[in-house]
Amino acid sequence: MKLDSLKIVVSGAAGGMGRHFALRLAEAGAHVAIGDVNEAGLAETAALAKGAPGKLFARKLNVADEADVAAFVAWAYGEMNGLNGLINNAGILRDGLLVKKDRETGAVKTLSKEQWDAVIAVNLTGATLLARDVVAKMVETGSKPGIVVNMSSIARYGNRGQSNYSAAKSALAANTRTWAMEFAPFGIRVAAIAPGMVETPMTQGMNQKARDALVAAIPVGRVGLPEDLWIAVKFAIECDYFNGRTIDVDGGLSM
Repeated sequence: MKLDSLKIVVSGAAGGMGRHFALRLAEAGAHVAIGDVNEAGLAETAALAKGAPGKLFARKLNVADEADVAAFVAWAYGEMNGLNGLINNAGILRDGLLVKKDRETGAVKTLSKEQWDAVIAVNLTGATLLARDVVAKMVETGSKPGIVVNMSSIARYGNRGQSNYSAAKSALAANTRTWAMEFAPFGIRVAAIAPGMVETPMTQGMNQKARDALVAAIPVGRVGLPEDLWIAVKFAIECDYFNGRTIDVDGGLSM
């Protein structure tokens, strides 16, 4: 697909990778509907896109709220006068060991259900709802070709302290294959990009010791940048023979 032919939704676009993707798409001439729970961040993204060849439309979106997702997709379709793409980027972290024993007191602590539910609600259920409703709108209106790009993670292979995040991201990678098969009759491809450690507000909040150790394990010797991920997203969109697969973009990091 050509970037300037896109009428695409980008979730989690108030900052980080989502903002970068939205701006790159607008620069390429695409129409982009951005959503996030952070309205101030959305406004900043919209301001940065002023003067771009494409058009950017912003509205608050909670992907974990089924009704809100449905309303957002209907709004996006109306604003852009069409819909043929989605970058499923919204995500959160609520890290913690499933079971932990305090070294000093011997007290046993566990990952709370609230931590589990929050991550699954946004990173998996929310991504699924958004893919479902965007694709349903494309099928209903006969819009094809179409593309869905899911943002997975190399944490899908398993990562200490991320039972909830790893579960959500591995499921999203698996469903990339599932949805590719299901949506093929409608002319819609599905791809996934799996970032390693990327310089975003989310990773900037990491414990410094843990961050330094992780960077030291990256063979290319640096943290990834949103532009590194954009190159992979752009490939997934533009290569019409790429479908049902996940690309790891992690600098060679093994978790």
